[in-house]
Amino acid sequence: MAKESTFGNMVLSLTVICLVCSALLGVVYSVTKAPIEAAQVAKVNDAIAAVVPQFDNVPSEEMSVVDDCEVYPAKMGGEIVGYAIKVKSSGFGGALQMMVGFTNDGTIYNTSVISHSETPGLGAKITDENIQPRAQVKGKDIASTNFTVSKDGGDIDAITASTITSRAFLKGVSAACEIYKKVAQPVVEEVAVEEETINTEEDEQ
Repeated sequence: MAKESTFGNMVLSLTVICLVCSALLGVVYSVTKAPIEAAQVAKVNDAIAAVVPQFDNVPSEEMSVVDDCEVYPAKMGGEIVGYAIKVKSSGFGGALQMMVGFTNDGTIYNTSVISHSETPGLGAKITDENIQPRAQVKGKDIASTNFTVSKDGGDIDAITASTITSRAFLKGVSAACEIYKKVAQPVVEEVAVEEETINTEEDEQ
């Protein structure tokens, strides 16, 4: 004989179902958490390697946060050879996460787009490192370059029909430049002093 359905029985049944579902979600989360984190770390490390000169340290282990941006120092033989700076901008479709790499002389070594939500075939072209504006910012001196699109009076060309995405990318580059100035200024000044000393010694000879 079927048991009569009561409010208490329904509450008990729903409670059991919720507990089982919660347990299953917990198991799935615990199983997938580590692989997802490892994949994200690998993605960041690949981005770092793509935007700075060759290094022999592990930049992700020496990461620091400056103005909510992640800064990864690249070193060779214990000496700084560059910085990879992770920044976030806002594109046409949403957040645009990117890595901008710098050398010690204040030039942009390369850039990498980590994630985006831009329109396929238009703004999504920003993932191609050979397209403007990404190709144009490489090797640019941050002290003498206006990192805005040419139609806004800047020095960089935009992606055709994707000015908003291009502006977002360059806004990220500009933000990274400001962070670089803060973390690398002592290094830049030291290099300048060394060069001045060498030139003075050569003049005296």
